[in-house]
Amino acid sequence: MEKIPMTRAGFAALDDELRKLKAEERPAVIRAIAEAREHGDLSENAEYHAAREKQSFIEGRIKELEAIISRAEVIDPARLSGAVKFGATITIVDSETEIEHTYQIVGEVEADIERGLLNIRSPLARALIGKEEGDSVEVRTPGGEKSYEIVSVRYR
Repeated sequence: MEKIPMTRAGFAALDDELRKLKAEERPAVIRAIAEAREHGDLSENAEYHAAREKQSFIEGRIKELEAIISRAEVIDPARLSGAVKFGATITIVDSETEIEHTYQIVGEVEADIERGLLNIRSPLARALIGKEEGDSVEVRTPGGEKSYEIVSVRYR
């Protein structure tokens, strides 16, 4: 099985979600199902069907998280240095607009571009891998070619 790279923070977030699902969400939905059963005819009981649907979602998410966690390869970026690689926090500047962006390159499951967490499989991350501070990169985007200069590379 292929390992799934992730940062310590990403692993902790998934582990917390799994614990919450098992300790809080699962018991709550079981209680909701039991309560809905007490209302009688299940064929026309919307509360029962909604609770069963939620239970299905929770059980599916638990299985998904367990599979991800079992294949997780936690990488501590603080122990890394040098050229851009997984875990690096990179500040880049758009050569056209002069707008600066800062991203940390993380695994697929923890990626969130709104929070500056860049998926390692994204075109931008792939273009940055192996480059160093001061290098320029060209990235093919849906809107055309974009050019960026790497301002800084940090590992924290």
